Amino acid sequence: MSDNELGTFLRARREAITPAEVGLPTGSRRRTPGLRRAELATLAGISVEYLIRLEQGRDRNPSPQVLGVLADALQLPVTERILLRRLVKEAGHDAVFCTSVVQPTRTVRPSVRAMLDRLEPTPAVLINWIGDILAYTSGYRRFAGPLGVLDGKQPNILRYVFTDERARAAYSNWDQVADVQVAHLRHEASLQDPHVAAMADELTVTAGAPFADRLAAVPAMPRRAGTDLVAHPEAGPLCLSYETLALPDDGHRMVVHLPADEATAAALDRLNGRQPGALRSVGG
Repeated sequence: MSDNELGTFLRARREAITPAEVGLPTGSRRRTPGLRRAELATLAGISVEYLIRLEQGRDRNPSPQVLGVLADALQLPVTERILLRRLVKEAGHDAVFCTSVVQPTRTVRPSVRAMLDRLEPTPAVLINWIGDILAYTSGYRRFAGPLGVLDGKQPNILRYVFTDERARAAYSNWDQVADVQVAHLRHEASLQDPHVAAMADELTVTAGAPFADRLAAVPAMPRRAGTDLVAHPEAGPLCLSYETLALPDDGHRMVVHLPADEATAAALDRLNGRQPGALRSVGG
């Protein structure tokens, strides 16, 4: 096994992508397979010298921002972005967080679970400050499950929105949904919180510019109410209003989705196996 896996990976991906794939002219006298170092450095906005140090293993601790722009320039898919981030962590330079820092709470109080039970069959979900999905109604499971939101051992709404291609297919207003999720990440805890910082670093690499640009933009308060347009694979087009209820003692928020029109109410009733009328539209 190479002791410079990060450098080997970057060089291999640089040599595997053609100039045409990144919009550069292809010369007749090219002797370098794929991109030249100078070309990749220009695309990523870093110096050639720094790229050389990375490929040669003389610098094994690039920032998440550098990894993100390199991943964007190399047009890496999410799976390879995750691998890129892992290679850096395995080099032994990942930050070690102080054990005294408050951990994101994943325990759901009985009274909060009772609230969710009372909301059936409304799609409602409980989320902590780094986007982990903690609990939800069966109505939310039937709504979100087919979209892929609940896949994995610890579903996370931020990872889903920014790294799962199904999110862009599902939400026609994806840009607005993405804006809201980043605003929640920035607002509900300090960016200096190590868990928030770790999530931000992860998505800077795995999602690239769509996440990093939003994180670097002027902060905005998260929208706590609005409307999402969803192309659901089983229920068809849905127009859902949402309300966000803050539970500050736990660092949680509950998001309740309500049908914004009668067609959506009827579609959700069918999805839940109920007779029409179980859910009423907020506009009705």
